[in-house]
Parts: sequence; structure tokens; C-alpha cells
Amino acid sequence: MNDTSATHTFRKAYTGRFISIMSWSELAQFWEQLKALSDQDWYIYATDSAPPNTATGSQAFCDFINKIDTLLRTQHEEDYCSIVFVDSKSAPSIIKIYDPNNLGVVCGYSDDPPLPGWILSRLPPAEIRQATARPPSFWRKVFF
Repeated sequence: MNDTSATHTFRKAYTGRFISIMSWSELAQFWEQLKALSDQDWYIYATDSAPPNTATGSQAFCDFINKIDTLLRTQHEEDYCSIVFVDSKSAPSIIKIYDPNNLGVVCGYSDDPPLPGWILSRLPPAEIRQATARPPSFWRKVFF
């Protein structure tokens, strides 16, 4: 797969359908399921940095899951999770993890939704920051 095709494949997956992990107990079960898949090629993409070029190792992947779980549980002071989204709970290939300190409008509609803080992906990730200017606001669209 060439770079353009890989980028297209990742972006298509990134903008696809996602399911929220709603509860903390569901998240704990999901992390255990994910750790069992740690021997597969997983990329850890912190979206405020350049996308990684290589997959992470099994131990580093499990370590990341442990650290991100601690961060989410201490920083997202709610009795529900709902800031981890996955393309498939039974066979995950891309996971969006939102930063509890930068949620904005994660679910619902927004002209400028926040990026996830981290993406775990079986696909080599591509840059997801928008290269174009933001679209005009709703009111500007209505009145002009």
C-alpha cells in the first residue's frame, strides 16, 4: 500500500462509525481485551505530535493502556466514561481517546469538534489536523 492509499485508508477509518465505552467497568473490560491483542501491530498517536512511523511493542502498548487508564480516571471526574470511542468492541482496529481536559463537544454536532488526545490504531496513522481554515459559523451561513 503506498503512502497516499494508506493515508486515505486511515482517514476513512478515523471518520467512520464509532461506539462509546460508556462505563468505567466496561472500559476496564475493554482494556483487558485490548492488552490480549498487544502482540499485534498497534500505533499510539498523540495527536499533538506527528503521527508515528512504527508500531509500538507489546509491553509499551500495555504500559500506555495502564497510564492512560490512570489519567482518564483521575482527570475525568465523572461516574461514567464516555470519552473512549472504538470502531468495534469485539475486533477493535482504531480507538479514539479524548483528553478529559479538552472535551468541547465530543459527541453531538459541532463545526469545530475537538481532536482526540490519542489514537490507538492497527493502521499506520496519518496527520488528522485540518489543513484548511475553519468553515464559517452557522449564523454566518444563514445571514450571508
